[in-house]
Amino acid sequence: MAGRQTGRHRRPAEEQATYREVFAVGEFRALWLAQALSFVGDQLAQVALAVLVYHRTDSALLTAVTYALTYLPPIVGGPVLSGLADLFPRRTVMIVCDVLRACLVALMALVEMPFAGLCLLVFATVLLGAPFTAARAAVLPDVLEGDRYVAGSAINNMTHQGTQTLGALVGGTIVGVVGSYEALAIDALTFGLSAVILVGGLRPRAAPKRRERESLGLWRGTRDGARLVLGDPVLRSLVAFAWLCAFYVVPEGLAAPYAATFDGSPVTVGLLMSAMPTGMVFGAFLFSRFVRPANRLRFMGWMSMAACLPLVGAGVHPPLWGVLALWALSGMGSAYQLAANAAFVAAVPPSGRGQAFGLAQSGILAGQGLGILVAGAATQVLGPQTVVALAGVVGLSVAAMLSLSWNQIRGGVISGMTEPAAPVEVAASRDEDLPGIRRSAPAP
Repeated sequence: MAGRQTGRHRRPAEEQATYREVFAVGEFRALWLAQALSFVGDQLAQVALAVLVYHRTDSALLTAVTYALTYLPPIVGGPVLSGLADLFPRRTVMIVCDVLRACLVALMALVEMPFAGLCLLVFATVLLGAPFTAARAAVLPDVLEGDRYVAGSAINNMTHQGTQTLGALVGGTIVGVVGSYEALAIDALTFGLSAVILVGGLRPRAAPKRRERESLGLWRGTRDGARLVLGDPVLRSLVAFAWLCAFYVVPEGLAAPYAATFDGSPVTVGLLMSAMPTGMVFGAFLFSRFVRPANRLRFMGWMSMAACLPLVGAGVHPPLWGVLALWALSGMGSAYQLAANAAFVAAVPPSGRGQAFGLAQSGILAGQGLGILVAGAATQVLGPQTVVALAGVVGLSVAAMLSLSWNQIRGGVISGMTEPAAPVEVAASRDEDLPGIRRSAPAP
């Protein structure tokens, strides 16, 4: 298995990795830089498209439709197209997706088109993100082993949340200075640079599945991915923890109506929208740097409840500083996702990673979109404070049930992840003969 370390470079399973060790890996630096460029470009394009559509149509509804298109494609096509990351070399999938997205966004920047045509290009651009994300998630365990993978995931998470926190302000400034079409051109450039970085910084790896022998279609691969994840009790439990975010994402979706209960200013909206991402950054840093790998799995249930519990406090109508503190605490609690992600990687056979990650990611996006939609409708009747509190109560109840079932199986997962790595030949035969069985070796 590519990327597996041997000899003096191997670390004990319980030894924590440092960020310096992670950034010392050249392939990770390439993946991280390409990801950071994509995040920055996505934030810039989101603002540019909102401004462009609103100015051209003068319709808040059509502007919201354009924003909704950033959720819909991964939900509709994500589980299917993510299988490309298992059927083709993952480096190739990422590069091709970047090049195609660069062309589509460049077309938006160069050609003034009707609203329907713009929506079609937005849909296709976001849809190509599904196989790209699945391929990147599937190749990361090949680049980083053991706790380095957790530290790398924490870095990626902090990068994402950091760009999300600052993206709206910086993106709005850039769009105001250079214009919407020019901002889209910059976004196209970030996709092109990402492809160049991946060509030079990520070494080629063979496709996990041999298409000539297996002849797997994408729909069959989607079915197999669902069977792999949902048919295994450990994977099913871990993906349920990931989908729990549908409850604690509600405050971000209600930031504007919640701000209206104070002064309704754009500054207040920005403060509320940045509270949870800021908490996530700190939570990811503390959880990955100061909690031992096995303890992360032991604390995962409690942390998932901590992600929902602070939201219940919205029911007492605290002042603005109290709301910001509660939402930041919820963001810190969501750091349990790092442990769930690492355990998920260790349990999924390498040949099915793309499908498994695609299913998990599509479920996350579907849950977030549905959660925000239901919460928005309920806010019309109950008000934002009550809805956020109810999301916390329901999320806390679900997290408690997940934790009870997790406590029954976590011992085997912990022992499996901390045992010494099996020889490559043995691990390979187990992956091929027993798909879906928890692997005792660390993630490849």
